[in-house]
Amino acid sequence: MATTADIRNGMILKLDGALYSVVEFGQNKTARSAAKVWAKLKGVDNNRSIEHTWNSGDTLFPVRVEKRNYQFLYKDENGFNLMDTETFEQITVQENLIDKPGLYKDGQDCFVMVNTETELPMSVELPASVVLRVTYTEPGLRGDTATRTLKPATLETGASINVPLFVDTDELIKINTSTGEYMERVKG
Repeated sequence: MATTADIRNGMILKLDGALYSVVEFGQNKTARSAAKVWAKLKGVDNNRSIEHTWNSGDTLFPVRVEKRNYQFLYKDENGFNLMDTETFEQITVQENLIDKPGLYKDGQDCFVMVNTETELPMSVELPASVVLRVTYTEPGLRGDTATRTLKPATLETGASINVPLFVDTDELIKINTSTGEYMERVKG
């Protein structure tokens, strides 16, 4: 158990039977009433985003979460199949728990957030960036680089993103996994 003084960004809280991650928090103080603590919460086991307010000093119920290293093996009709890189134990996770499912390729390292109370996976995240091969994109026009014009490109995973005009088919590119946007070309 914790109090409102212990609240931090990224903390996982149990609220009304559901799990929420703290996105932002703050305190409201007025001269005539007790201080209030507010938080913007994003659902971990659901897709809801809510705001909640507590009286200063109220009890919170944080959930301990572990970040474990896994490797993406393959996707089938049951979901995404992952393997623990330490114990080699395999698990299957539903697509709704996967962050940016279009950026996963076979052998891709990822992180599984596990609720230590129930030992169930809560979400799956990619590293900060991934390197993928462009399988198809229209050729860029020579000399058309004065503006930051983008064109669609299909990646080896089947996902489609926008890339600068100078990126060609069969090139490796680095992608920011939090935004899903092109970062840079990779030599390889």
